[in-house]
Amino acid sequence: MTTTNPPAAVVPPLQKKSTAAGRVRQKLSSRVATVIAIVIALFWTIPTFGLLISSFRPANDIKTTGWWTFFSDPQLTLENYNEVLFGGSASSGQLAGYFINSLVITIPAVLFPMAICSLAAYALAWIDFKGRDWVYIMIFALQIVPLQMALVPLLRFFSQGTEIFGIQLTPAWGLSDTGLFIQVWFAHTCFALPFGVYLLHNFISELPRDIMEAARVDGANHPKIFRSIVLPLITPALASYGIFQFLWVWNDLLVALIFASGGGRDTQPMTVRLAELAGTRGNEWQRLTSGAFVSMVVPLIVFLSLQRYFVRGLLAGSVKG
Repeated sequence: MTTTNPPAAVVPPLQKKSTAAGRVRQKLSSRVATVIAIVIALFWTIPTFGLLISSFRPANDIKTTGWWTFFSDPQLTLENYNEVLFGGSASSGQLAGYFINSLVITIPAVLFPMAICSLAAYALAWIDFKGRDWVYIMIFALQIVPLQMALVPLLRFFSQGTEIFGIQLTPAWGLSDTGLFIQVWFAHTCFALPFGVYLLHNFISELPRDIMEAARVDGANHPKIFRSIVLPLITPALASYGIFQFLWVWNDLLVALIFASGGGRDTQPMTVRLAELAGTRGNEWQRLTSGAFVSMVVPLIVFLSLQRYFVRGLLAGSVKG
């Protein structure tokens, strides 16, 4: 007499725990999302490609024919770039000097907010003090305030200084080159603080609490924790914020026109000069094609060098799990 053992119960395979980050990653990697990304990239790249071709075409061809006619009658020249960078007349270009001014304005206007925002975000995330949540809410709410509302008060502050009860607390910086650069740095730093504190706070607040508690047990104070633990861990967020701030300051025209135009070509950035390249009648717009790509060089280098940190820092604090 033989007996048969009952079939073993089939155990379903373990399913991977679905998380918010996994669902977002799955949607972004689908075929539909890929096709949409390709279409957007084409619509974004084709005009830029046409502008690049136009920057190497003769001025007369740019004014009379479209960039696509280059393939039937290719003619290349570097005259546009030579005129824009080293033009002999005051109206033709001379962007080389303005390029240096843009670097002098942009680099400090990026480093100052990064330093202040990282310290403020750490304090709001890991230091307990009365009213901390209300301070964070007020900083977050400042993001919706248009920067145009602060232009007149800042101009008055820079020109007259601050005086309370007849006591001059801060001097007027005047119209010297150094004073104008300080004005632009101060303005860009003020306008960058709300978004920077918000972005870095989201990242710093999600750091493991066990690491912070272990550092305190070992006797580390807040400066030591911030320098040795927090700064290395928030590198992606700092890189993302640095890219945003760099692009904003480098491409800014409004703040530069108001705070840096008093010194002429000694303090004006490239954006101010680019707005003047087309001429008083707008008939020299072929200069804008080469001028645009001259202004693109540094932002492209910055973005490509920090690209690996960009998405990680941008999504910091947006999903959990």
